[in-house]
Amino acid sequence: MVVAATRSVPEECIRLEDPKAGLDGYIVIHSTARGPAAGGCRFWTYDAPEAALADAMRLAEGMSYKNASAELPLGGGKSVIRRPAGDFDRKALFEAFGEAVERLGGRYVTAEDVGTTIADMEAIATNTRHVAGRTARPGFAGGDPSPWTALGVFEAMKAAAKLRFGGSLAGTTVAVQGVGSVGGRLARLLAEEGAKLVLADIDGARASALAEELGAQLASIDTIAGIACDVFAPCALGGALDGATVAGLKAGLVCGAANNQLATPEMAQALAARSILYAPDYVVNAGGIINVAAEYLGESEDQVRGRVLAIGPRTAGILEMAEAEGLTSSAVADREAEAKMRRPEVAETA
Repeated sequence: MVVAATRSVPEECIRLEDPKAGLDGYIVIHSTARGPAAGGCRFWTYDAPEAALADAMRLAEGMSYKNASAELPLGGGKSVIRRPAGDFDRKALFEAFGEAVERLGGRYVTAEDVGTTIADMEAIATNTRHVAGRTARPGFAGGDPSPWTALGVFEAMKAAAKLRFGGSLAGTTVAVQGVGSVGGRLARLLAEEGAKLVLADIDGARASALAEELGAQLASIDTIAGIACDVFAPCALGGALDGATVAGLKAGLVCGAANNQLATPEMAQALAARSILYAPDYVVNAGGIINVAAEYLGESEDQVRGRVLAIGPRTAGILEMAEAEGLTSSAVADREAEAKMRRPEVAETA
């Protein structure tokens, strides 16, 4: 995993330590300017606490930009928990995490992220109400946010493809790196649209099964970025677009679900120099947090759908501004998000 430096200092970093429950990690509150800091809980294997903290800081900052870009009444935060070695009581671990979230008094709202599930959110909810991504209730937003993330990426990709290629995704070749809960759903949407797919995942069996289902080609996780294609869709962990990867890309468009895709800010200019259109990740992948926000605020699924479908036009607007102003799409997206962060809209939570 590549972890790049953050651009700003977070408001607060909270150390999570409960040896009895196996809890070891961090909550990072980057900004509460627009409302409670919202961002999922990542459950992953980190070699050291320092690596977990660095990842949490970068992810939390990204959530501030994502939530502002999506015009949500939320600030940005993130939590990461180091997966214990050997056997552990998963329910007890997430209940202990829920206690830590509750101690923050609503300054941080958690939800699913890589490695966590609805069952984990229900365990967290035994000790705090500041959690979303729980079992959906009829008529209300909720449940697994990954289908909404996938839909938002799909809408953004359609909008970006129209600008880059002058048409639809039908007949284009899309290389999807990572076919988990989000990448897999995105692949199915693309197949329905008539795209040709090349798939790769760290779990080879999962990639093979999906490729057989969709009639897709397979590539290794190490070579997928160099496949000749129209669209490269990074849908795994962050930092996928480093110098070597960008130099080897054979795609005209990059649009995917992964957070923090650029290993360094300079990669945005490197992509532009190669005439590769880049759809900024936090604009594209906001569908999940839109669902989380609606659940937390007691809104409906119809409200979620309307906001997720707006991701396509928002992406197109940013790409068009970037072209008109001679700037990278990342620079324009950051500028627009930062302007919204300077005009707080504090959330009224139930």
